Amino acid sequence: MKHVLAGLLAACVLSTAGAGVAAELKPAVIFDLGGKFDKSFNEAAFNGAERFKTETGTAYREFEMQNETQREQVLRRFARDGNSPIIAVGFAQQAALTNVAKEYPDLQFAIIDTVVDLPNVRSILFKEEEGSYIVGLLAAMQSKTGTVGFVGGMDIPLIRNFACGYKGGILATKADAKYLENMTGTTASAWNDPVRGGELARSQMDQGADVVFHAAGATGVGVLQAVADAGKFGIGVDSNQNMLHPGHVLTSMVKRVDVAVYQTFADAKDGKFTAGTQTLGLKEDGVGYAVDDNNKALLTPEMLAAAEKAKADIIAGTTKVHNYNTDNACPY
Repeated sequence: MKHVLAGLLAACVLSTAGAGVAAELKPAVIFDLGGKFDKSFNEAAFNGAERFKTETGTAYREFEMQNETQREQVLRRFARDGNSPIIAVGFAQQAALTNVAKEYPDLQFAIIDTVVDLPNVRSILFKEEEGSYIVGLLAAMQSKTGTVGFVGGMDIPLIRNFACGYKGGILATKADAKYLENMTGTTASAWNDPVRGGELARSQMDQGADVVFHAAGATGVGVLQAVADAGKFGIGVDSNQNMLHPGHVLTSMVKRVDVAVYQTFADAKDGKFTAGTQTLGLKEDGVGYAVDDNNKALLTPEMLAAAEKAKADIIAGTTKVHNYNTDNACPY
């Protein structure tokens, strides 16, 4: 995995001017709202940082965001203290990182899920629609009612991209399937409301859904709990969440934020940090679906064969999965 992403980075670099090499490696990561133990997006970043610390013996500085006003304050404080590289986890840190990175051109920065076009910033994007298409296929094959659901966190294009890819995979597999969709909210608090997540999941199950996929951060913990309590199936996101409710999490749409964080720290350590944008999909093993001892009994040989064929077709370009971000629309 490390070598695949490193090779991709070399091909994706847009600019290395000014990226430089930090005089002293002082890595740092700033988690977004929801916290580093959200069992999802932030925790994937945490796991990547922990792996780097374990393998290299290099400690890193961290901060868990409590409110949106802290974004620029914390970034500037870390930069002033000479931390580098500093990784901002999440699109919501875009404006703050842009301001601080301009002020500290000799430091290295990275941001996940959005682009900051500066010569000292690495921007890391993922093709969420591709991984979501695969779990949509699996959801459709698993569903006995023909009704499947999606619960998103904050209603933004990023999350609608998950939803669109998922819907595409469902309808490509079962054209007459009924698809239900709810977003938790329109503010950052939507990432950290498991009670509301459970309510939305129960509402969808009341309408017949027997498989529910969430892309909602810590809110999704409530989704998976409600689905398990009802004896139905959930689908996790970002991190592998299969172990949260073994036997009731059909799979997880993994997004390798952990590898992106690890690789950024490792590149800085080795003097190989480069700025620019990299986009990671199925081909680069940047997204995928999780199979382990907690869910392998749920996935039939037919389901796995169909998922692998769809994966191969997407990589080959035979199957095109629409990216919602290209036109703010979902054609499925």
